Amino acid sequence: MEGATLVAPELTLEVGRMNYPVIKGASYALIQATNLLVAQGSTQTLERAKNPDSEYLKQLPKHLRSFQDAINYGPNQAYIGNILPDQLKEIPKPWYENSPQGEAQGKYGEIVGEDFFYGLLKICDSFDLVLLEKTFVAEIKEKIAAHPLFASQADALDEGDDLAEINRRVEEFGAEGLHWQGKLVGCVKRAHDSDVNLNAHVMLENLAVKASGVLALKHLIAKSGIAPEEIEYIIETSEEACGDINQRGGGNFAKSIGELCACDSATGSDVRGFCAAPAHGLVQAAALVQAGIYKNVVVVAGGATAKLGMNGKDHVAKGLPVLEDMLGAFAILISENDGLNPVFRTDIIGRHNIGRGSAPQAVMEALVTDPLDNAGLKITDIDKFAVEMQTPEITVPAGAGDVPTANYKMIAALGVKRGDIQRQQLADFVEKHGMPGFAPTQGHIPSGVPFIGHARDLILAGSMQRVMIVGKGSLFLGRMTNLFDGISFVIEANPGKTAVDAGDTESVKRVVAEAMREVAQRLLEN
Repeated sequence: MEGATLVAPELTLEVGRMNYPVIKGASYALIQATNLLVAQGSTQTLERAKNPDSEYLKQLPKHLRSFQDAINYGPNQAYIGNILPDQLKEIPKPWYENSPQGEAQGKYGEIVGEDFFYGLLKICDSFDLVLLEKTFVAEIKEKIAAHPLFASQADALDEGDDLAEINRRVEEFGAEGLHWQGKLVGCVKRAHDSDVNLNAHVMLENLAVKASGVLALKHLIAKSGIAPEEIEYIIETSEEACGDINQRGGGNFAKSIGELCACDSATGSDVRGFCAAPAHGLVQAAALVQAGIYKNVVVVAGGATAKLGMNGKDHVAKGLPVLEDMLGAFAILISENDGLNPVFRTDIIGRHNIGRGSAPQAVMEALVTDPLDNAGLKITDIDKFAVEMQTPEITVPAGAGDVPTANYKMIAALGVKRGDIQRQQLADFVEKHGMPGFAPTQGHIPSGVPFIGHARDLILAGSMQRVMIVGKGSLFLGRMTNLFDGISFVIEANPGKTAVDAGDTESVKRVVAEAMREVAQRLLEN
């Protein structure tokens, strides 16, 4: 009897091991948005309200970089997949002065200019809130019509509107102006006369999330080869929230993005968790796929205009270019195990639980060492850790330090404490298992996920076996709790087996059923 009770569970466990979901694709997009930085960035918005004659606001335009400079910037090239993050070590610092010629098109996506993005805002506008000037529309329509991902939607740009009407909307009705090359070329209208949740500033903020998310998802569909109608569920994980006075964060960005990408078979919802939301969303996506509820789930996040120029005062004061001029977006496809793509180890999940406390060591133990302990792994069994991947040239001048390096040093210190490495190996560990930060400071964008595209390719190439993605969030920003947040997971090389490989599904079911019948019979006999 003792042996009989183990047959079915063992078989079920073996099938489960072969049923991990996989990372089937990843895409990344950047939008240089210098005018939105000035108009929408929270630092600039607050400064303008408090001190409209601010010396900072006067000096700011002198510190905005060109579109080509944004393309060339090494971290941006790493973000869209043209170079590996570790290759940034080969570029002399400061990167903004020494980066070589880059390309707007990347392995995982692209970098687009603000004029093109204004066109995307119009394409994504379902309520006639975006007005674009006629001459500007004629120019941008040509670019959109020539873009392989948006050519079919170029007709959404009508003939445009008169500049006089756009001016009137801005001056008399509080519309948010859209500027290009020193000129007013459009505006975003308010969506309600009195609801502050639908004012022009918020509508532009939300449309930017939607449009950048659409850009990332279109690239994911094109590069992964999945048909839009095969996507069954979409999880959107940005930091903004859309809704009206009755439900300020009701959503749904996910379905609005899917609609523009012809994902007609998909439903979806929004997940919010400050910077950690993408990692939460990916764990949920993996669970949905492994449970068999959906075959293909996409996690997508658009960019946050509020974060543009967030540290601009420090950059201007130190004579630096304002490097926070990029809206970031990404999309990741989680699918059923195909025996090829890297698996999402749903049995190795780290979580910062409520009772753990917010001390840095406690957070890192919860997210890194606890799940590794449960899996019987050392920190050295992880080839690369993807933590908060903010570009250090943005954060160091602002006094926040080199965030990724600080995280890697903490992980290394825990490794010494555990006996996984020796104290003299600390620096080598950081060098080998870490990487330079390369993501824009968009809050949710840097939090682990920028490396997933690289990780997938490196694992498929056999250069890596196992990667840990660590997402962290600052819940205290919402003034509801002082708690910190975080969640982590491991991506691993696919052993090349699936549940189907082990035997067809019906056969597995029959074996399990027979084993359970034997158990029941022996119980009855006793």
